[in-house]
Amino acid sequence: MKNIILLIMDGLGDRPNQELGNKTALQAARRPNLNRLASNGTTGLMSPVSFGIRAGSDTSHLSILGYDPIKYYTGRGPFEALGLGIELKSGDIAFRANYATVKDGKIIDRRAGRVKDTDSLSSDLETEIDGVKFIVKSGVEHRAAVVMRGKNLSDRITETDPHSVNSPPEFARALDHDAQFTADVINKFLTRSRKILENHEFNKKLISIGKLPANEIMLRGAGKIPEIPSFKEKYGMNAACISGTPLIRGIAGLAGFTNIRVEGMNGRVDTNYKNIISAAVSALDKYDFILINIKGTDIAGHDRKPELKKYVIEQVDSVIGPLLERLDNTLIVVTGDHSTPCSYGDHTGDPVPVMFATNGIINDNVRCFDELSVSTGYYKITSNDIMPIIMSYSDRAEKYGA
Repeated sequence: MKNIILLIMDGLGDRPNQELGNKTALQAARRPNLNRLASNGTTGLMSPVSFGIRAGSDTSHLSILGYDPIKYYTGRGPFEALGLGIELKSGDIAFRANYATVKDGKIIDRRAGRVKDTDSLSSDLETEIDGVKFIVKSGVEHRAAVVMRGKNLSDRITETDPHSVNSPPEFARALDHDAQFTADVINKFLTRSRKILENHEFNKKLISIGKLPANEIMLRGAGKIPEIPSFKEKYGMNAACISGTPLIRGIAGLAGFTNIRVEGMNGRVDTNYKNIISAAVSALDKYDFILINIKGTDIAGHDRKPELKKYVIEQVDSVIGPLLERLDNTLIVVTGDHSTPCSYGDHTGDPVPVMFATNGIINDNVRCFDELSVSTGYYKITSNDIMPIIMSYSDRAEKYGA
């Protein structure tokens, strides 16, 4: 049996960019190691969750790991909260949150200039309203998690993020009668938070140096903690996760993965890629399955920066040489969780390239790893097919039938 490294480059899929000579970021990038890996395996295109679906990182990762989102997905909030170290209890309602900038009553930047180091904001927003405790913890850059803890709470409420600029932040609305109390308490929390953020010294300092203030917190992805079987129970493997993104750590932790911390790993484009790969190779001595998530490709796509996305791909390629030395006893799987084209600035339903590389399997004669090249490869699959293929190529699959 072979061990597995699953390298997911978040938002990897792209569309042609004029700035890159009408190439995708992956096509334009110098990627000799990715190409060598592709030459040692089988490739193709993967549609996250299902064909044409604009999948989120949460639903796509669940699906890739073999957890049907239709059955197990309750909202992104619980995964963000778990990934930030908040211990969720039964009945808690968790949200993912963005610090944003509001001017004249309208959102002008949904990420507040990708503000960093917002711990003081989050701690000052923690409060109790009508018997409901609000727990707030900062994540990477503008991101945060908010947890409501109290009695008679419901996740049947709308988001307060309008998902567009030049729109006012929204108030929470109940989707059924039982959620009215929850919506009312959230709106009281938001009103209180705006006053605190407007007068906070952290924001005054940002304004004084010409930066955007983080004067609004927007809530989305409400959900209760789901119950899912462990990865060990499903596949018989000890698994570890290496990711600087709280969402991915939360999903992995809930599935029973060990989350490995790596020096210099921060979930941004300037993360320490070399340390991430080194940690993964070292972890093969203890774990059967290693999940790596690289967030920088997705960040560049959302920011509409094709040159930056190309740079991130080249940085990853430059450090994955050690993976090529493990092909005798390790299956290397490389893909994206969804497409985030720089020309669009958000997730799309475009398929993403995928490859399964190891010695001893049939090669499909694809020599370059990019969206167009792998379209001639063997596979046209969805993310639901990833784990069965992994189990087969790693010689771990059980026979179906006699």
